[in-house]
Amino acid sequence: MTKIIGTLGPKSRSVEIISNCLKAGMSVARFDFSWGDIDYHQETLDNLKIAVKSTKKLCGVMLDTVGPELQVINKKENPISLQEDSFVVLTPDLDKEATSCLLPINFTGLATAVKKGDTIFIGQYLFTGSETTSVWLEVTEISGEDVVCLIKNSATLSGLLYTLHVSQIHINLPTLTDKDKEVISSWGVRNNIDILSLSYTRDAEDVRHARKFLSKLGDLYQTQIFAKIENVEGLTHFDEILQEADGVILSRGNLGIDLPPEKVFLFQKTAVFKCNMAGKPAVVTRVVDSMTENLRPTRAEATDVANAILDGSDAILLGAETLRGLYPVETISTVGRICAEAEKVFNYDLYYKRAVKYAGDEMSHLESITSTAVRAAIKVKASVILCFTSTGRAARFIAKYKPTTPVISVVIPRLKTNQLRWTFTGAFEARQSLIVRGIFPMLADARHQAESTNATNESVLKVALDHGKASGLIKPHDRVVVCQKLGEAYVVKILELED
Repeated sequence: MTKIIGTLGPKSRSVEIISNCLKAGMSVARFDFSWGDIDYHQETLDNLKIAVKSTKKLCGVMLDTVGPELQVINKKENPISLQEDSFVVLTPDLDKEATSCLLPINFTGLATAVKKGDTIFIGQYLFTGSETTSVWLEVTEISGEDVVCLIKNSATLSGLLYTLHVSQIHINLPTLTDKDKEVISSWGVRNNIDILSLSYTRDAEDVRHARKFLSKLGDLYQTQIFAKIENVEGLTHFDEILQEADGVILSRGNLGIDLPPEKVFLFQKTAVFKCNMAGKPAVVTRVVDSMTENLRPTRAEATDVANAILDGSDAILLGAETLRGLYPVETISTVGRICAEAEKVFNYDLYYKRAVKYAGDEMSHLESITSTAVRAAIKVKASVILCFTSTGRAARFIAKYKPTTPVISVVIPRLKTNQLRWTFTGAFEARQSLIVRGIFPMLADARHQAESTNATNESVLKVALDHGKASGLIKPHDRVVVCQKLGEAYVVKILELED
């Protein structure tokens, strides 16, 4: 039921590997523009499309922005050795070469943002924490635009890309940078991205600004925005961000630097709970870092994955594990098995009661009906809930109450026109639900409209039931709860199947 997002990169971009990732359980592919150019990612996405066709597995596409990310610029890409108790200068002068005494960075305002005694972390992009390639620095002096730092531990900077993180400091750069806008306007529009992961979201205005930008880019007005919470600023404005965003990604890697380690778990549990009660997907990152180089996770990591599911997370996002890891397919498979075990002991009854109580008496008509559908499924021990929807909202409301059974979301295409041509929508809505726990989308025939005749509805229902049977979700004599809109009324009915 839990969804897995895989970051595609050097170790996971061939058609064969992507196909195996889809078979192993990946439902959303993440394209991270912190590294790699548009042509590189386009080639990877083209391979994904081939893999989707050959495996017949639907897969969503997530574009992850760079945002105000500070990077060390090492033009020659030579290893840089840093010695404990030595000094290193961070400079915005990009004409200078990176050495063990001098590190050029892509930000001119660091000297005005930090003060003596501040802590700075430099690590390989998507650092796992186990590398000997991460270094902690302490600011000792500000010299013009340069920042002089004491090196707290010996390390060698070598590899793809190095990022710099300053604990609890505001970086005066836009959340959606010009580079991000260029990538979205070209690559994003060309490929009709389903989800935008907005890196370093700091307040609700960041989300509103991104949505306004997307609204001017053709079909991308439909693209969902997931706020990526990476620092204390995002935490401070979490409630207002959650109200504006379509979902939240808890970026525990950077949060683990901005927060004391002992505080991270509390934020995670609180944030996931708030997402659950708002009915918006919560995505947790950085769960099996050791699988970047090992075939099995540590015991602590396995427990961490299970706890994320027991907390109510919708999806697990894999970064370094699939991007540059040696075992991308095995990682997805392993995480999937841990999630499945945790789902078996999840207290669905308690969760349902808590969600209904939290929603209170002022439920919308749609939420009232869909929560009733979940209650009916629990009471009659239904094998699946079939939900007919044109926007995906009804299915997401059902998923909000985390039924014990899978939700087959039958997306009925809608007809729309721009006065020049007629088109059907529905593919966006189907793929976007691939990040929501428990929802399994299928796209109905375009000839069937969302509000149509009984005969048409019965034929779509038969196709949906056949799909459920073929996928092993529905068996003879099972009970199925159906939630659909007939005219202006929402209907919940219970079917008992024959042989």
